[in-house]
Amino acid sequence: MTFSRSESCENICKEIHKYLGDVVFLIQNLASLSQIECKKIRDAYTEIYGEDLVQILGNTAMAGQESSRTCAALSSLMLNPHERDAEVAREALNEPINFKALVEIFTCRKSSHVLLLLQAYRTRFRRQLDQDIAKIEPPNPYQKILMALSASHKAHSADISQHIAKCDAKRLHQTGEGKSGAIDESVVIEILSKRSIAQLNLTFSTYNHIYGHTYTSFLKNEKFGEFEDAVRMVTKFICNPPKQYAKVLFNSLPLL
Repeated sequence: MTFSRSESCENICKEIHKYLGDVVFLIQNLASLSQIECKKIRDAYTEIYGEDLVQILGNTAMAGQESSRTCAALSSLMLNPHERDAEVAREALNEPINFKALVEIFTCRKSSHVLLLLQAYRTRFRRQLDQDIAKIEPPNPYQKILMALSASHKAHSADISQHIAKCDAKRLHQTGEGKSGAIDESVVIEILSKRSIAQLNLTFSTYNHIYGHTYTSFLKNEKFGEFEDAVRMVTKFICNPPKQYAKVLFNSLPLL
C-alpha cells in the first residue's frame, strides 16, 4: 500500500502511524519523498501525535531490531540537511573519531549551511560542536584544522580575490617547500581560518599555476608528519569534492 502525492498530510501521517512497524511500507512511502515533503509530513505528524517522527524512527533503530539500519536511514532522510549533518558530526565524534566526515562537512558545505548546522547541533545535543572538537583526546592535528575551517565559515568574505590567492600561494610555498623541514603550521592555520572555501580553492589552483605542481603533491612526502597528512587530505576535499565523494561512495559499497 502506498499513498499518493495528492493525499493530505493528515491522511499520510495516519497511514504512517498505522504502519510504523511495517518496514516495507515505510520504505515504499518515505524513501521517495522530497526534502519539502519530508518537512511537511514531519511537522504534521508532530502536530497530530505530539511526537517527532524522526525520534520515533531513531528509537526503533536504537532498539537493535533486525530493521534498525533501515529505520536509521529513514530517520536521517526525514531530517533537514543541516540537522542531518549535525547528526553525522555527532556520530563522527564517537570513537574511533571519523575525521574525514568532519572535514567533508566543513569543506564541502556553504557557510550558510555550516552556521545552521552549528545551531542544529547546539539545539539537538545541547553542546557546541567547536568545543567538542577542541576537547578530542588524545590531541590530533585535525583539531586545529577543523577549528580553523569553522572560524572561516563564521568570518570570511564571500568575495574571492586573485591577488589574495597569489599572496597566499607564495606564503604557502615560502613556509613549505621553499624551506627545509616541516611546513609552518601557524601559516597554514591562519590561511585556513581567514579564507572562504572558494578562496582557498583559488589559492591552491594558483599554487599549481605558479609552481607547476599541486600543493598536495608537495605534501606527499613520507618524511612529513601527521599535520602535513591532515592538510593534504583537507586540501583534496577543497580542490575536488566530487572525486572525494566518489572515493567515499566506492569504499562504502560491498565488493562484488
